[in-house]
Amino acid sequence: MNRKTFRYYYWLFLEFIKKYSRLILMSFFIGFISLIGFLSVSPYLKLMFNKQESIGLLGKYDFTNLPDEVMTKVSNGLVTISEKGEIIPVLANSWEVKDSGKQYRFYLKNNLLWNDDKKFTASDINYQFSDIKIEVVDKNILDFYLSKPLSIFPTYLSKPLIRPPLIGIAGFYKLGKYKMTNGYLTDLTLVPNTKNLTTIKYKFYGNESDLVTAYKKGEINKMTLTKKSVADTFINWKNSKIIKTVDHTRLLTLFFNNKEKMFANKDIKDAFAMMINYQALAESGEIARGPIPPTSWAYNSDLKTNTYDIETATKIVKNEAEATESAQLNLLTSYDYYDAADNIAGEIKKTGLKVDINMISYEHPDNFDLLLVFWKVPQDPDQYYFWHSTQTQKGGNIGNYQNVKIDKLLEDGRSTINIEERSKFYQEFQKIIEDDPPALFLYYPYVYTIERK
Repeated sequence: MNRKTFRYYYWLFLEFIKKYSRLILMSFFIGFISLIGFLSVSPYLKLMFNKQESIGLLGKYDFTNLPDEVMTKVSNGLVTISEKGEIIPVLANSWEVKDSGKQYRFYLKNNLLWNDDKKFTASDINYQFSDIKIEVVDKNILDFYLSKPLSIFPTYLSKPLIRPPLIGIAGFYKLGKYKMTNGYLTDLTLVPNTKNLTTIKYKFYGNESDLVTAYKKGEINKMTLTKKSVADTFINWKNSKIIKTVDHTRLLTLFFNNKEKMFANKDIKDAFAMMINYQALAESGEIARGPIPPTSWAYNSDLKTNTYDIETATKIVKNEAEATESAQLNLLTSYDYYDAADNIAGEIKKTGLKVDINMISYEHPDNFDLLLVFWKVPQDPDQYYFWHSTQTQKGGNIGNYQNVKIDKLLEDGRSTINIEERSKFYQEFQKIIEDDPPALFLYYPYVYTIERK
């Protein structure tokens, strides 16, 4: 380009700027505002045009410890348990009981396929029982051999069957893409097996702060929180709704160490029940009346609710001075429940008792007087593992509870499969537990699901 041509285009450019300067400035301003607006709403646009549901989960998971929410979408067990306690065959076609209840023969349904189209056979059954022998009779028949009769044994076969990494059978979904970092899942996609379902993408977060941030950024459109204070931050979000429910699978429980002399005294146990401020606890969850949740077919609705009465509790403590004199109670809990433990300890101190709060450093603590933890409540009312005197502390009976009547009722409750008979045993079981508690059953926690509308 020569010098004259350059000067021509230079003056032409200046004249263009002078003539259209207002239009250029206005276009720039509108473009800038539009860019800011787009960045603000882009998370919602992404969710609007994305045909998959994005759910955030809290915790570290790999393919060996996935939550039930994921497992049950991908696969089934040999049976399922209805809300009324009925055992319904799913992958199994039927079963029969032999050898006076020590052998169970299961017949599988024909022509079942895993999600990778491999044929499902009896040799694929991979339930891990430490004291039960499994023998394959043929491709559709297998036997379970028990060391002693157990009438409710089929209820233990409801867990979904999975082949690595996450291959299920007869589920509504199958494994799609997934991503792992440092041995843990960060993303997991479930693809529907039928046309009327939506693809689900799970994203995993190590802490609640990251989970909430992901929701705000639009990475996920659904999450579940346990803290009301955090959930309340979304009350004014017009594009979101908060669904409050009760988690009846978890029960905050204050275990007594029943080996200690103090807790051999029923009056002292009653006093501890009076030291709990249940009205304060009701803000965190649904107050419990016993170890069996109100959603269970075996629940006893006639149980009483404990009442807060610190004055009477103090009198009982003073009257039982021989058992409680100079007692220094060791209350164990974890950091997650420290606030609740601190409130309980404060009430205990009002009666004149001394108590120290210490953190749990291992799975099955034995050096405690009181233990405050969330207890995972089994779906079936059979709680033999937790309260029968033959169960060791490191097994399930962590409070060293012993009650002959409870032992008998737990044995009877698992010795029949008849729902009406079992219900009678568990109704009585709850009455005796109420009279001689192995622990104080406090509340089932509220959970808050935040979901975009």
